[in-house]
Amino acid sequence: MNRYLIPALFAALALAGCSTQTVVTLQDGNQYLTKDMPKTKTADGFYEFTDVAGKKVRVRADDVATVKEED
Repeated sequence: MNRYLIPALFAALALAGCSTQTVVTLQDGNQYLTKDMPKTKTADGFYEFTDVAGKKVRVRADDVATVKEED
């Protein structure tokens, strides 16, 4: 059983590191830190994402200045 434990832990850590935090900066200077890359502009002209606090956010695409992966 122990010989499977170590590889399982490494696999879990690798999967946990797959999300890429992203900074969404609006035209007015407000910034949102997201868990993952936001969904691209929806048919109705909005970006949709979940911030790091778990809050669902929708912003008009015209209000977004930049979307960059965090360094």
